[in-house]
Amino acid sequence: QVQLVESGGGLVQAGDSLRLSCAASGRTFSRNNMAWFRQAPGKEREFVAGINWSASRTYYGDSVKGRFTISRDNAKNTVYLQIDSLKPEDTAVYYCAGDSRAFAQSMGESRSQYDYWGQGTQVTVSS
Repeated sequence: QVQLVESGGGLVQAGDSLRLSCAASGRTFSRNNMAWFRQAPGKEREFVAGINWSASRTYYGDSVKGRFTISRDNAKNTVYLQIDSLKPEDTAVYYCAGDSRAFAQSMGESRSQYDYWGQGTQVTVSS
């Protein structure tokens, strides 16, 4: 079982940057694909970014391409989400998610593909 704990959210102004972190427990973290999702009030949870287990592949949701960067440090069991040029529409709870399959080659944007979830961290962007 893997536990995920997000941090780094907060109240920021439009145009600011934030780096979210997701610390994972468990010895298998380096074998698992990871992702970030977000959920704004009244909306569905939305895929934001994904990274494969070796960090050789990353991909992003269309709404965040060019401003969000996902990365990971397997030695620290941590995945990051760098968010630049924040906009009010980025306001949401951001969730870290993990795929339980080891060394999975396929990656996706569906929530159903991820088995581990953190509790979320709130990002609020004021205009």
